Amino acid sequence: MLQSQQTLRLARVGAQLGGRRLASHGAPQFNEPSGFLFGEKPPAPGQKRVKESWENIWYIGMFGSMAFAVVMLYYKPDNGVESWALREAKARMEARGEKYKYEPSESSSSS
Repeated sequence: MLQSQQTLRLARVGAQLGGRRLASHGAPQFNEPSGFLFGEKPPAPGQKRVKESWENIWYIGMFGSMAFAVVMLYYKPDNGVESWALREAKARMEARGEKYKYEPSESSSSS
C-alpha cells in the first residue's frame, strides 16, 4: 500500500514537470569532428601559429615535473628488503668478529 502511494506521488510530480527529465540538460552536445588536429585550422602559408597564454606554463610544468621525477627516482634511497637484510647480516657478522667477505686461504689453492 505504501509503495503504491509513493508511485502515484512520483507519477503526479512527473506529470507536473511536463514529463521532462531534469538531469539530461537537453540534447547531447559534442564537438563535431572537423578533420583538423585539436580542431585548429592550420595557419596560412608564411604565418606562424600563435600560442595561447597557458601553453608555455603547461610545457614548463609538465616537462619540469617529469625531469624532477627522473632526478628524484635516480637518487631514491635503496630501502628494499634484500638491501636491509645484507646490511643487517654484515653488522651481525662484524659484531661476532667474522669476516663477511670471502677470502680464499692459502691451503685451499689448487696447485
